[in-house]
Amino acid sequence: MLGLPPHIDACLFDLDGVLTSTAEVHARAWKEMFDDFLENWASRSGDPEEPFDIERDYESYVDGLPRLDGVRSFLASRDIHLPEGTDGDPPSALTVHALGNRKNILVLNKIAEDGVQPYPGSRPYLEACARAGKARALVSSSANAGEVARAAGLADLLQVRVDGQTITERKLAGKPAPDTFLAAARELGVPPERAAVFEDAEAGVAAGRAGGFGYVVGLDRVGHGHADALRAHGANVVVTDLGDLLADAYPPSPPPATDAAGGHGRGRATSRAGRGR
Repeated sequence: MLGLPPHIDACLFDLDGVLTSTAEVHARAWKEMFDDFLENWASRSGDPEEPFDIERDYESYVDGLPRLDGVRSFLASRDIHLPEGTDGDPPSALTVHALGNRKNILVLNKIAEDGVQPYPGSRPYLEACARAGKARALVSSSANAGEVARAAGLADLLQVRVDGQTITERKLAGKPAPDTFLAAARELGVPPERAAVFEDAEAGVAAGRAGGFGYVVGLDRVGHGHADALRAHGANVVVTDLGDLLADAYPPSPPPATDAAGGHGRGRATSRAGRGR
């Protein structure tokens, strides 16, 4: 009923871009932060800098990564090297931590202004998982994952949370390493081969495959070849919304057969309620 293989006992969900539409909010916050930084950097160095490209740079360098790893990854792509700094750096400083702090302020402001919306299939799918007795965990690189899940009205359906704060406290490697998903599976008491990973980022799908998880579901929210990229990184199946998995479990019944006289053949159509029971 969940569009999953029968051996799956637990479902491990990324947040942004899987359960909630906040991936777009994060992308806009990254662009605003990096564009301001690049303009400042160009004025200091005298070298022109291309603005941050959401379609290319977000997907390639920051999507799915812990915040500071995203900063480092993008800067390395532009051959820009900054000191690490510390957590307490003001957002105006020129350090990796300062840029991360600036991005966090921007995304929190955008969430406060616009709110948080779950995707249409998110709550129905989580509820279906709960009814089916599947263990459920939230696995996100965001340090704000708990607040976002609560604002979206989904926190009550998630039993375990491994997020950016957990990564820092336990010194876990971020995606594409499988450490965060493995930690969530351990907390649920389920071996990786009996757990499914749900991810919209290439790094997250790669993490699911690297961890030896029993099934990896890719969420394609952007198009433009993203589904193929998710499959190439290890997704077993790619859908555009979690609700698609429920629809696949209950395909529409075929129309009743019509005999030569125009009547309906008996016993030819199968009702949705009776299928598979």
